[in-house]
Amino acid sequence: MTQETQLGFYFDSSKCTGCKTCHIACKDRMVGKTRSKDDVANQGVSAMPGMLWRRVYEYGGGSWDQNGDESYNQNVFAYYASVGCNHCNEPVCVKACPTGAMHKRKEDGLVLVQESLCIGCESCSRACPYDAPQIDIERKVMTKCDGCFDRLAEGKKPICVESCPLRALDFDTMENLRAKYGNGDGHFAPLPSESITSPNLIVKASKKAQPVGASTGRILNVREV
Repeated sequence: MTQETQLGFYFDSSKCTGCKTCHIACKDRMVGKTRSKDDVANQGVSAMPGMLWRRVYEYGGGSWDQNGDESYNQNVFAYYASVGCNHCNEPVCVKACPTGAMHKRKEDGLVLVQESLCIGCESCSRACPYDAPQIDIERKVMTKCDGCFDRLAEGKKPICVESCPLRALDFDTMENLRAKYGNGDGHFAPLPSESITSPNLIVKASKKAQPVGASTGRILNVREV
């Protein structure tokens, strides 16, 4: 798909401490958008349990061995990956949607949901390797990261970017991001292969990042609210 402008994310894993401020800030905003402002009980991170439009994965592994002199050798590693929707060039969620509800906006490349067309079949969710589409069970419609397009219209960055205390996230046109950060290091575990969707995501790997598909580690944190 060719866009007039393509927006995307930058993520620096070497800076990320796994504090999850980005996914808490994102969830607060999204719950506020999807729930009535008068419904105080459903205006916080405890609302819509299990739904995360941005997730922070802790990925770790390795082993250690004791030598005969009681010293140790080790190759233990742990690092974080903050993952949301990457507003891909070839979004498989759009291809999987039977109604056209999931679509890619021509003016900026954001992948959005037209809720009035959504039938809640979850085909998009099953197709997406980043787990970006999230089903709102109560309303029976899909929801997802929308790039904070309302904030963009006000000249602001997405809330996940502005909330990050270590400035590990950035958001801009892909042209500007490449000029600022280069092409990055490519995806690393536990991210999927970039070849699946051509994501608009530039990443800087942490020192001991493992290659995509590596069996040397695993996601250590269970899915949070």
